[in-house]
Amino acid sequence: MANLRDIRRRIKSVKNTAQITKAMQLVASAKMKKAQDQAISGRDYAISLNKVLANLKSGDDELVHPLMDVREEGKHLVLVISTDRGLCGGLNANLQRKVTDIANAEGDNVDFVTIGRKLRQQLAKRQVNLVADFTVDDPVPFADSRPVAKFLTEQFLSGKYNKVTIAFNRFVTTMSQEPTLSKFLPIEAETLAERRAYESVGKRGVIKETDKEEALSNDYIFEPGPDNVLNHLLPLYLGFHVYQTLVESRASEHSARMVAMKAATDNANTMIDELTLEYNKARQAAITAELLEITTAMKAME
Repeated sequence: MANLRDIRRRIKSVKNTAQITKAMQLVASAKMKKAQDQAISGRDYAISLNKVLANLKSGDDELVHPLMDVREEGKHLVLVISTDRGLCGGLNANLQRKVTDIANAEGDNVDFVTIGRKLRQQLAKRQVNLVADFTVDDPVPFADSRPVAKFLTEQFLSGKYNKVTIAFNRFVTTMSQEPTLSKFLPIEAETLAERRAYESVGKRGVIKETDKEEALSNDYIFEPGPDNVLNHLLPLYLGFHVYQTLVESRASEHSARMVAMKAATDNANTMIDELTLEYNKARQAAITAELLEITTAMKAME
């Protein structure tokens, strides 16, 4: 039977751990609510913007723009959005698997841009080509997305890259976050329609084909002209695309951390109950042994 002092020490240690995880759970829960509201509130704007661009492109097959240039030559640039801190379950590990698949499949033909310390460290260990790193505040301000969108756009327009992808954790529900690869550049009508359908399911997690069809079915008249409207909307679209992936990632992070800390707190409480039971049994055994010794001594004295 374990020593009573050791058991008391373990109970105290686990209680201290439970207090820490409970506090982290409460903090993550408060941040989670704000981040979820921020992520969900922007989806309607993203849907509308994607719809306008999809109709603009589908309504004029001759409409061209450098950001819509589909070309074969060039490398693949991937923006990886992870977390700066851990204790969020398998969130980063799940995203890392997708990013690792890209690195293994494309080798030297892919470069990476990172936001978040966790996967930046992992990619650095793999000695992949990291071309840039950005930091983002919490909660995410829209201003933080602009330098990222500008950098990605400039890299694509330079001709060095023929495709830009964003790897992030999409927020589905508090209990579910989905590692996602979202095409950023080049912008294509089909991609816009698929993205609009994808965004519209954020509250339910099911892609509706009717939404995808609707995105290309409405007729619009653009003034002063499609070219001018396109030049004005594309920077807005790209900036908001980056912003939306950032807030989705942040909502996923806080949700995953809240769930992980709740599980840790529950496990700690279970361990405390088990240790308390073990302590009571050990104490009862010690008392019984002392009583036996007293009884034996009394009989010996008779």
